[in-house]
Amino acid sequence: MPPPQPLIARPSGGLTGTVRVPGDKSMSHRALILGALAVGRTSIKGLLDGADVRATAAAVRALGATVTRHGDGLWTVDGVGVGGLMEPAQVLDLGNSGTGARLLMGLLATHPVTAILTGDASLARRPMARVIQPLEMMGASFTGRRGGLLPLAVTGAALPMPIDYRLAMASAQVKSAILLAALNTPGTTTIIEPHPTRDHSERMLRSFGARVTVDAGRIEIEGQPELTPAALDLPADPSSAAFAIVAALTLEGSDVTLLDVGLNPLRTGLIATLREMGGAIDILNARESGAEPVGDLRVRASGLRGVVVPAERAPSMIDEYPILAVAAARATGVTVMHGLGELTVKESDRLSAIARGLAACGVQVAVDGDTLTVHGAGGPVPGGARIPADLDHRIAMAFLVLGLGAKAPVEIDDAATIDTSFPDFAGLMRGLGADISAGTI
Repeated sequence: MPPPQPLIARPSGGLTGTVRVPGDKSMSHRALILGALAVGRTSIKGLLDGADVRATAAAVRALGATVTRHGDGLWTVDGVGVGGLMEPAQVLDLGNSGTGARLLMGLLATHPVTAILTGDASLARRPMARVIQPLEMMGASFTGRRGGLLPLAVTGAALPMPIDYRLAMASAQVKSAILLAALNTPGTTTIIEPHPTRDHSERMLRSFGARVTVDAGRIEIEGQPELTPAALDLPADPSSAAFAIVAALTLEGSDVTLLDVGLNPLRTGLIATLREMGGAIDILNARESGAEPVGDLRVRASGLRGVVVPAERAPSMIDEYPILAVAAARATGVTVMHGLGELTVKESDRLSAIARGLAACGVQVAVDGDTLTVHGAGGPVPGGARIPADLDHRIAMAFLVLGLGAKAPVEIDDAATIDTSFPDFAGLMRGLGADISAGTI
């Protein structure tokens, strides 16, 4: 095991510059998987070249597709067609990627092959039963640890059956797993969502020629299409842009422009919340890229104030609560965030990790059930803490941003996990003027 890679964020001045953060992680997984199911060559620009996506690329190769990264950043996938996957000769190791694991479970569930999925210590703690249940209804079988935890053996159905399934919770990953399973299932599969979740799968499926309809939370997909290759240009990831956005809002004198950020309306909860808090975020050059809305974001330092974030907003910003909590710690007044139960089953128990980290940095914080309350300092927080990343990239990056606006440095014990979603995060932030360096306090 490689040695830890600690990083320190020290109090910094204003950030300035124009940058593009890496490509959208959610869309990158889906692009590789759907490319593998198309007949012919799919080209992908803007694919996230991070550890999570590389794990999905390796799995897709093991299932028979050809995945090539070209020198100019272009990726191509030569697919085998719906129903054409081969049984992998080796265990599929998804590392830290819950998205990759759950989407592949759906992909494998209706192909008559057996595969074993595994991952790192963090992924092995994450619940998979919510995905297993509908896929078993379609005919797949699963053997794993108690509670459906990884490592997990998947045997796909030889004669899969379409289902009508009502999601018990708002989960784009469960929804997408069912949609992928439905591709190699005869007939029409129906999914009913309790609340809208990110719809990258539905949009991208249509780009490949699948027949998907959405009406008032009811999603229908017709099985056994012949998917056609697509030319995809993926936007920058709004969840990665979030760290630079909050840093710019909270560091006096900042003026940062972030290029090509995905603005899918089911992903913009953080932007809406930060604007409610008084954040100066302007959308420039709004446009469509493929099937997704994108734009450039100009972000300037702002005096933030506390707000109440309703539970129904959680699906549109579930990955952004760690960095929103950092913004709340710097704001004036109290911020209350409701409906955060899903944070307890992320790469770490993020709800607890946020609360512990903020308290260690001198911020008054409380957790009551699935509600997080942060009492803002109205400026720099004390800082001076060493925060365990616990294999969670978003916790690591959020507390590095907090350290930039603290009175004393903040250290992350191991920044290696950041590579899962944001390679060279520290380098990009340093380019804007942030003081982030290797070492310990």
